[in-house]
Formats: sequence, structure tokens, C-alpha cells
Amino acid sequence: MTNPRNVAILVFDDVEILDFAGPYEVFNVASDTANPTAFYVYNVGITGLPIIGRGRLTVAPRYSIEDCPQADILIIPGGYGTRPLLKHKVLIEWIKDQAGKVEWLLSVCTGALLLAKADLLKNCRATTHHTAFDQLKELSPTTEVITDQRFVQASNRIMTSGGISAGIDLSLYMVEKLIGHESLTRVVSEMEYLGSEQVRKVK
Repeated sequence: MTNPRNVAILVFDDVEILDFAGPYEVFNVASDTANPTAFYVYNVGITGLPIIGRGRLTVAPRYSIEDCPQADILIIPGGYGTRPLLKHKVLIEWIKDQAGKVEWLLSVCTGALLLAKADLLKNCRATTHHTAFDQLKELSPTTEVITDQRFVQASNRIMTSGGISAGIDLSLYMVEKLIGHESLTRVVSEMEYLGSEQVRKVK
């Protein structure tokens, strides 16, 4: 583990915007409000070229999967772009390789499909966007698909979250787990975020 922890967030064409921007905001605010700095947050593309996310938002990755610093926390977001990536052998192998190196591997929304394709959810509990429950089960038949939780721990180092805004909840949970309840309180206050189980614990 590095100090501060490296938080890498994958981006790709047709990525769901809040899937990556929500966690990016949480970890970035957590770092800004911590002393010493707790996280170094950056996005990673399959290549170094700009990607076009949902709604035609253009994002320039800071790194590619070939040259990015080793992550301590790797976040795999979802969106319609995950479907073609299920056939991207290089990316799937990279995710599988990273799973053995990171402290935590997190997925948001249909990012769980990529984890399933990489055989990382076998005999585990997991969740995803509600429209992709069946597809997750098809990709990983031994996975117990959880349909009523915002986020689920799949293994000692893997967690999955449901659709879109649930990635914020999972990220808040990780902030509290890794750097404490006071940091969580500062992040929630800075973001004025009112929607999650983690926030209800703060009040």
C-alpha cells in the first residue's frame, strides 16, 4: 500500500458519468479534507486517448492501463460501454491481474459484469444495476446476485455496488473503513450528500 493510497478509476467510451465521477468526488474530497493527504485519485483509460462517455462527455485519461501507477484501490464503473468490453481480452486480463495486486477492487453498476467476465465473482455475493441482474447471473452462474442492497462485499478485497449513485455510497463506506468516521463526516458535509446509509449513520 502506498501513502497516500492510489485510487485508479477506469474510464471508457459510453461509461456512465456518475459511476466514475461520484467516486472520484468522494475520494478527492476525502483527500482534500484529510491531514496528511489520504488518496491520490486519477482516471485510467484503456489507451491514453480521450474517451466519450454517456451524453457525449469527453474525458482525457491521466494514464492508460499500460503506464498507470499501481493502484491500491481500483474502481471499475459501468454504463453501456461495458457490453463491448466483455470481449476486450486485454482489458479483462488486466482487471484479473489487478485483482491480485490491489488492496480493494470496487465495481459500480454494470462494472460488475467485467469482474464476472474476469472470473472474479465465482461463488461470491455481488450486485449490479437492476437491469443487469440476469446478465450478471449468466456471466457468473455461481454468483449469488443480491437485489436489495446498495453495495455488497464479494470477497476479502472485492466489493460491488448497484446502479449509478450507489457508487457514491460504496466510496463513502470505503472512506470510513480506511481513514475513519471523522473523515466520512467531513466528506458528507463538504458534499452535502443526503442519500445514503452511510449518511444516516453520521446523523
